[in-house]
Amino acid sequence: MVAQNGQTEEFFLKDVPVENLRPLRVVVVGAGFSGILAAIRIPEKLRNVELVVYEKNEGVGGVWWLNKYPGVACDVPSHSYQYSFAPNPHWSDLYAPGHEIQQYLQNVAEKFGATRFIKTSHNVGGCVWDAGQKKWKIKVENLVTGETFEDTANILVTARGQLNDINWPDIPGLSTFQGKTMHSGEWDTSYDFRNKKIGVIGNGSSAIQIIPRLQKLEGASLSCFMRSPTWISSEFGDHSMQKLGFDPAVSAFSEEQRRKFADDPEAYFKFRKVIEDDGNLIHDSTLLGTEMQAAGQAMFRAGMEKKLASRPDLLKTIIPTFAPGCRRLTPGRGFLEALLEDNVETIYDGIAKVTETGVETVSGRSIGLDVLVCATGFHASSAPDFEIVGRDGVTLLERWKPIPESYLSLAIDGFPNCLMMFGPNSAIGFGSLTKILEAETDYVVSVIRKMQKEDYATIEPKAERVKDFTAYVGAYFKKTVYTDDCNSWYRKGDWIAALWPGSTLHALEALRAPRWEDFVYESADSSSTNALRWLGNGWSTTQRSGDPSWYINADEVETPYGSKPEENPRYKARPWSY
Repeated sequence: MVAQNGQTEEFFLKDVPVENLRPLRVVVVGAGFSGILAAIRIPEKLRNVELVVYEKNEGVGGVWWLNKYPGVACDVPSHSYQYSFAPNPHWSDLYAPGHEIQQYLQNVAEKFGATRFIKTSHNVGGCVWDAGQKKWKIKVENLVTGETFEDTANILVTARGQLNDINWPDIPGLSTFQGKTMHSGEWDTSYDFRNKKIGVIGNGSSAIQIIPRLQKLEGASLSCFMRSPTWISSEFGDHSMQKLGFDPAVSAFSEEQRRKFADDPEAYFKFRKVIEDDGNLIHDSTLLGTEMQAAGQAMFRAGMEKKLASRPDLLKTIIPTFAPGCRRLTPGRGFLEALLEDNVETIYDGIAKVTETGVETVSGRSIGLDVLVCATGFHASSAPDFEIVGRDGVTLLERWKPIPESYLSLAIDGFPNCLMMFGPNSAIGFGSLTKILEAETDYVVSVIRKMQKEDYATIEPKAERVKDFTAYVGAYFKKTVYTDDCNSWYRKGDWIAALWPGSTLHALEALRAPRWEDFVYESADSSSTNALRWLGNGWSTTQRSGDPSWYINADEVETPYGSKPEENPRYKARPWSY
C-alpha cells in the first residue's frame, strides 16, 4: 500500500484472533445501583478487562447506604425499583424501607460476584487525564489505613449517582447553633429525639418521610419550616394494587403474600408487569395541558383537601399553583396527618438567621430549638466533589458551567475515555429508573468492547453532538410540567439537569444501539496506518477454545416467520424492530 508520504508501506497482519481481547483497565467510582451493575455486567460480557470499583462508604448501596433517617423508604413501588434480572418477591411493603433496599443491593452484589471488584472505604480524591499515556491518573485514599496511592485506568466510569453531594442550606448563623444539627443525608442514629424541640427545614421527599416519624416520639414538638408549597400525591401503586385485587390502603405484604410470590414466579411476574405497565403509561401526566395531567392535579387536590379539611389555613398555604410533578411527587404517607397534630407547627415565614439557641424568622419571631434537621437534599447533576481534569487542563466543574452538558447523559467532549452512569439527565419522573441504568450499563460495555476489539486508545463524543443533545433537552422540556414555576432538585436555575428528556421507554430505545459516528477516536496501534489491522490473523477464538459451530445453536438462531411476522412473539411486543 502507499503511505501518506508517498512511500510504499508494507502491511503486516496483527497476530491475534479477530476478537482482539486487548487488555484494558477500567476504574468505576461508586457502588450504588449503577456501580454494582457495572461490577456485574463488565466481567460477565467482557474478557481481559481488569476492573476495580472504588466506594468511599463502608458498604455498598450509595444513597441507600447514606440515608438512615427515620422513615426513609422507596417512594415508588419497590417491585419496579429493582434490577430486571434480580426480582425480589420478599419486599415487606409496596414502598420498601431503606434498609431493605440496601440489603437487596448487598445481596445482589454478592450473588452475582460484584463484591470481588468493589473496594469499600476507598475515596477517590481526583482524576487527571494523561494525554501522553492516554490514561486516567486517579488519586485514591484507603479510609481505613489512611494510605494514599495513584491508580491508572484506560477507561474511567463515574457511577456516583445524583443524590450524594449534601446540600446544606445557606442560612446565616447555621454554624453558631449550640444545639444538635444534622442533615437527612448524614443522620446521627444515636441521637435521642424524645422530649426535644425539633426544627425541620424543608418539605421535599426526605422531610415528608421524616416528619411523621418524629411527630410520634414521646414529648417531641416540631417546628416545620417550609418555604414553598408541595403536592402530596395519592400513592403511585394504588391503581396497580386495585387492578391486582389488593387493598390499596394496605401497602404492607404479609408473610403469606410474600411466600406466594416466591413460590409462584408466574404470579409474581404478572404482579410486576402491572406495576411496570402503569408506571410507563402515565408519562402523559408530565406534559402540560394534557387530560391526564389535569385529572391527576384534580385528584391530588381532592385528596389533600379531604385530609386537611379541619385546617383551612394549612390548605391555603400548602397546595401549590404549579403543576404536579414539577417537584418530585411523593405519596407522603402520614405527612399531612402529622401536620394536624398538636405538637407540630408549620411555619411558612422564611428563616432570617440561625442563632445559638434556635431560629429567627423574617418577621422577627424567635423559636427556641434543641435540634435542627436540615432536610434540604443534595446538589444533583453536579460535578463530583473530587476534581476531574480532562484535555488541556479543563476541569469538569468548569466544563459544566453554567449547565451540565453531555452526550445522551453518558459522556462529555474533552474528557476522553470517561463514561457516566446516572449522570445529568439520567433520572426519570415516572417509569423505571433501574431499567434506564441497565441500558446505560449495556452502553458502557459496548463502548469498552469497541475500544478493546478495534484497537482504539481513546473515544469521546463529538462536541457538536453534545451541543445537539443539549438543544434537544432544552426543546423537549419546554412542554413539560418540570419547567413550571417551582423549586426542584431536577433543575439548575431554569435548566432541567436531572431528568431524561422523554419516557423510560424512549430512553431504552435511544440507548439500544450506539451511534458510533457521533464519536471521535484515536488509534492504539501506531505500527500501521491501516485502520482495519484489528482484523487480526484470520482466526476466531471460537475455533480453538469456544464452540466452533455456535451459529446453529437454538438460542442463536432467529427463525423467520415468513409472510406472517405477526405470529412471532417478538413482533407482538416490538413490531417496530421487524
